[in-house]
Amino acid sequence: MSVALDRPRPLMLGKGWFPDQLGGLDRYYRELLEQLPEAGGVVVGGGHAPAPARLARVSEHERPLPLRLLAYWRAAQRAAGRADVVDAHFALYALAPLWLGRLRAKPLVVHFHGPWADECAAAGDDSRLRLGARRLLERAAYRRADEAVVLTSAFRRVLVERYRMRPWNVHVVPPGVDLERFWPGPAGEARERLGLQPDAFVAVAVRRLVPRMGLEPLLDAWGEALERLPPASTLLIAGDGPLRAPLAAAIGARGLGDRVRLLGRVDERTLVDCYRAADVAVVPTLAHEGFGLVVLEAAACGTPTIVTAVGGLPEAVAGLDRSLVVPPGDRAALRERLVRAQADRPDRTAARAHAERFGWPAVAERHRAIARCAAARTPVDRRLKVVYLDHVAQLSGGEIALLRLLPHLDRVQPHVLLAEDGPLVEQLDLAGISSEVLPFGERARRLRRERVDRGGGVSPLVAASTAAYVLRLARRLRQLAPDIVHTNSLKAGVYGSMAARLAGLPVIWHVRDRIADDYLPGPAVTLVRRMSRHLATAVVANSHATMETLAAPLEPVVIYSVLPEVLSEAPARDRATGGPLTFGLVGRLAPWKGQDLFLRAFARAFPDGEERAVLVGGALFGEDDYADGLAALARELGIAERVELRGQRPDVWEELSRLDVLVHASVTPEPFGQVVLEGMAAGVPVIAAAAGGPAEILRHDVSGVLYELADVDGLAAAMRRMCDPGLRARLSAAARDELAPYSPPVVAGELQELYAAVVGRSGRSRA
Repeated sequence: MSVALDRPRPLMLGKGWFPDQLGGLDRYYRELLEQLPEAGGVVVGGGHAPAPARLARVSEHERPLPLRLLAYWRAAQRAAGRADVVDAHFALYALAPLWLGRLRAKPLVVHFHGPWADECAAAGDDSRLRLGARRLLERAAYRRADEAVVLTSAFRRVLVERYRMRPWNVHVVPPGVDLERFWPGPAGEARERLGLQPDAFVAVAVRRLVPRMGLEPLLDAWGEALERLPPASTLLIAGDGPLRAPLAAAIGARGLGDRVRLLGRVDERTLVDCYRAADVAVVPTLAHEGFGLVVLEAAACGTPTIVTAVGGLPEAVAGLDRSLVVPPGDRAALRERLVRAQADRPDRTAARAHAERFGWPAVAERHRAIARCAAARTPVDRRLKVVYLDHVAQLSGGEIALLRLLPHLDRVQPHVLLAEDGPLVEQLDLAGISSEVLPFGERARRLRRERVDRGGGVSPLVAASTAAYVLRLARRLRQLAPDIVHTNSLKAGVYGSMAARLAGLPVIWHVRDRIADDYLPGPAVTLVRRMSRHLATAVVANSHATMETLAAPLEPVVIYSVLPEVLSEAPARDRATGGPLTFGLVGRLAPWKGQDLFLRAFARAFPDGEERAVLVGGALFGEDDYADGLAALARELGIAERVELRGQRPDVWEELSRLDVLVHASVTPEPFGQVVLEGMAAGVPVIAAAAGGPAEILRHDVSGVLYELADVDGLAAAMRRMCDPGLRARLSAAARDELAPYSPPVVAGELQELYAAVVGRSGRSRA
């Protein structure tokens, strides 16, 4: 490899030079340029801040736009001869150099700092003409890119969804932080320099003063929190912008003049003092936040940050403490988290350790690697490209199974394409997994099997909507050009297999539902079985019981769902003794899941006494009437005072720790039963029906207790048996010894071997 390609010379097309320009983009650009001595650059603005000779500063920001663009283009042309690759940071200034002149043939890496057009609209520009023009300009710049860099998975999704970039060419590289400039010096000295009381609770917000930064909701939350904070507690707001005067007026109107200090633009020493003096930093953004570099700066000084769930902010604190995230614009949630932060926040050592994961030298090397591949016209990542399709984005069984498995596929570049937005999208972002939403009409997407009569009761409107979606999806799959399409749900298998075949791609149909007439109408059973045989390149089932219902499809493969390492390797929970024996059922509320059977059996097993029953789960797919009826059933059975309905809960492990016995009570055979594995890992003895997947997972009277499907008396008898503490202890110990087949390395290895076989049979080139 030549010297140029080993360390290619980027020409970095920026916007402004920090601190002459105070935006996060400008600060990031300056710090990255300083870390890449081989790079040259072009920005607008003469300015007063020192800059290296390899940076060309042209025009002034106040000059008319045409003159700025012309000066910028000329500077880029002069620098073109020294560039091996173009590195563009701002579409407005970069567009002309990218398409006209000497840079047109150069490889291009774009840095996506956010949807510029939408940010302008959020800042108050309500011109639809300007909004449309800016979006067209952005698309033109990004369409030219060979590779793209984003700071977070959330912004990768924006770039893929809105600007139609291929996810394989979009790389998440979080920003770096200067760990020598920002470090945890003495907090007391910083407070003294700022005139803050030693025992005050101090929060700091370092923000541009514009509407989307959420500073007015912060003022409201702070004003309410002061009633529960120590005297002299102070909120520092550092930064400048068009909202400075309105914010000053708002502070006065709320009577917060002695508890909120509007510092304006501060120098670097004062900024560091603000971080060091604060107990917490706050980033209350309402919209369009790429990452939040101030989160890292504060952490480097030992101060954790409370953030809103906007853009990449949850990712910025994910490795520190996810409880620091609050909903955007929710004054009450922000108030409560501020108050709680007096005692409940990461300490300064943990915050600094979090920041040290983002040191600039390592970040700069990642940028060099991307530039090197762009200059050589070679892929940055050569792993197998797989698109996963699912029709829902709720955290249901199949979706949880996918979320748990994807991080362990070390030979795969995953991209998840969903037919709706929902909680799964946020979880994929936090896991660093690429995703996008291609919306599917709700009426067709949520068509329930109970509404499909045996005459094929699908309305012409639903059929037409589905056909149109198949064509849209096929077009998107052709754009993405993956090696394999993997459908993750029954509905996704139906429409996804058709779309994949139209796109000329091999498709794996992952069957997680029983294809039988106790689950689907007869015509649907016949249709799915035929489609799986004729459209799928390969079929995977989550259990042998599920596979048997497919009536011997082409090359059947059984791959069990994965048990996360965090569960399989954790010690069994140690429940405190002395309380009443507690039986629990964990799962979404739906008639076939058998919550009503569980309550009836509990009432028969323990009509009197202290034993308790717990239901954990919510009605995710419209079974609200059934869910509402469970409380009424408990009252009818005379057990309401001993039954707790906890609703949908995010932490299954915590819920299992409350139980003495886990019950799985589905009234039709369960295809797999992930919660059975979770109970086994938690050391909670399990009762389940002797049918479907649970009967494959559990061995009766060895690792669990099985009873006849839908048998109330049989389940009641099994519950009474579990009153024996010796039996519970023996079952728990044996169950934990049988988890190996469900470990991430085993399951991921099996699926990746199948991928390799499918690609080999398809004869598709991966060049």
